[in-house]
Amino acid sequence: MSTAEIQLIFEVAYRDLRPRAPMPPFEIRFRRFVSLNTTIRLREGKLLVQLSDLLEAAPQSVLEAIAHILIAKLYRKPIAAFHSDRYRRYTSSDAVSRQAEQTRQTRGRKQIHTAVGRYYDLNEVFESVNRRFFFGLLGRPILTWSGHHARRLLGHYDAAHNTIVVSRVFDGPQVPRYAIEYLMYHEMLHLKHPVRMKAGRRCVHSREFQAEERLFPELEEAKAFLKRL
Repeated sequence: MSTAEIQLIFEVAYRDLRPRAPMPPFEIRFRRFVSLNTTIRLREGKLLVQLSDLLEAAPQSVLEAIAHILIAKLYRKPIAAFHSDRYRRYTSSDAVSRQAEQTRQTRGRKQIHTAVGRYYDLNEVFESVNRRFFFGLLGRPILTWSGHHARRLLGHYDAAHNTIVVSRVFDGPQVPRYAIEYLMYHEMLHLKHPVRMKAGRRCVHSREFQAEERLFPELEEAKAFLKRL
């Protein structure tokens, strides 16, 4: 699809959402983003749109959905459900998800610090949890403490880089052993139960995942501690 055709899609979406407003000039570019990013900004009366180059092959109907979603968000208009559903189904499809994952692996950079903290060694915590709950059968991914004391994202598993990152707020004597073991256990469950698609949606915490998570003996104590953080 040509640049002129894509611009026309955005102009049509703009007119649908703002029928009486003057049509601004558009500048639309495909960029080599790490993931399926899309952005829109209003600068000096011009709408600057950046789309991931992974969307260059998207069908016209998907580009129409993207145009509607971006412009609606920019001007705080309601997003039509069929547009958001169409976009979600496309980006969640097996083919697009695989391509996005491969792109993250090749273009993205993962900041790796160290697994050995001042108080806790993530390698030792992983092996202990592995023996205790997984019969030692889970392969050890890359383990690293975060670069700073994050309190919003306490831990996460990055499947693209096979890495578990734990916030440094857990690396201290004030953190009970069960709290960091629970966090590690939770991220290890993501290793065992990968994200899958269900009815067009990404299922991050499946029933099996949640059932196993409830088996952690100090679950309530650990969750209470995490809330205090």
